[in-house]
Amino acid sequence: MPGTARLSLDKLTRRFEEKLAVDSLSLEIASGELVALMGASGSGKTTTLRMVAGYEPPDSGKVWLEGKDITTRAPRVRGFGMVFQHYALFPHMTVGQNVAFGLEARGVSKTERSARAATALANVGLSGASPRAIQSLSGGEQQRVALARALVIEPPVLLLDEPLSNLDPNLRRSTRNELRATLRRLGLTALFVTHDQEDAFAVADRVALMENGRLLQVGAPEELHDNPVSRSVAEFIGRATFVPGEFDGAKVTVHVAGSATTFAAHASASLSGVRAVLAVLRPDALAFVKSGTGWPGVVTDRRFAGTQLVYRVRVDDHTEVELQSTDRDVREGDQVSVRVVREPVSVVAV
Repeated sequence: MPGTARLSLDKLTRRFEEKLAVDSLSLEIASGELVALMGASGSGKTTTLRMVAGYEPPDSGKVWLEGKDITTRAPRVRGFGMVFQHYALFPHMTVGQNVAFGLEARGVSKTERSARAATALANVGLSGASPRAIQSLSGGEQQRVALARALVIEPPVLLLDEPLSNLDPNLRRSTRNELRATLRRLGLTALFVTHDQEDAFAVADRVALMENGRLLQVGAPEELHDNPVSRSVAEFIGRATFVPGEFDGAKVTVHVAGSATTFAAHASASLSGVRAVLAVLRPDALAFVKSGTGWPGVVTDRRFAGTQLVYRVRVDDHTEVELQSTDRDVREGDQVSVRVVREPVSVVAV
């Protein structure tokens, strides 16, 4: 039995005929922690969330809430708050009626329902919105109503299934900032499913990355970005160029542009004693430098990305790196010099 975690998933496994959707997944979420369960479509993240919520029975494994086994409890008995991808708001009800719906199902009096719904709406920045029609709300407001409906029952854990996926980019950015601020202010424990790393990084304290039903790595967003444990993690989290290298346990040597360059390296414990590795070169760890002080190359692509530009530079016949720069004078076809400006460099298995 897990110890002090608010929510514990213990070796959860789920099969659908011949497909192993979730494979012995274990994860612990502390009280007040926001954890994002992230992965590509088909990775098993939504199936995991459904097992936690009680809508999908595991073939094996257990779900623990504050030290109690709730694996066989019905969803309603678990008391979790749930925010769905499409919000599932009732168009024939007012905002207040939507928020109070779960309380009515629990036998709460009309007066108390109204008061608690008003408080829940105030907590998500929608004071006074109770009489409004659902159709009058923007996408971001609907998301907040769905959140208020989940919060009004005072859940021990909040479960969110791709709650930002239907919003346009600008509204998505502002709404996820509001979501994290609200969850933080209320001290809620939350499990947040998403395929979008920007959403996960903006909302979560920790990210649990899934692939083919298994957890690849669990950690703070910067840990997954800067210290991936495998090539799969490095490829999913951000962008990277993978360069073959020789690892001595502390440093990695790569052969680029006709010369050997050595960097301080970071590696997972699984690479102990492994010599042949891949160095993970992130765009933000590279920069243009004066000619003769880095790898010479030719700019093959230039893309505007807001405050910065993203360049691709071919440094030899086998290696093309990507870097970010505020230098707008560099053009495609220009001869440039590139250098790694941030160490240690992460290394992963070949």
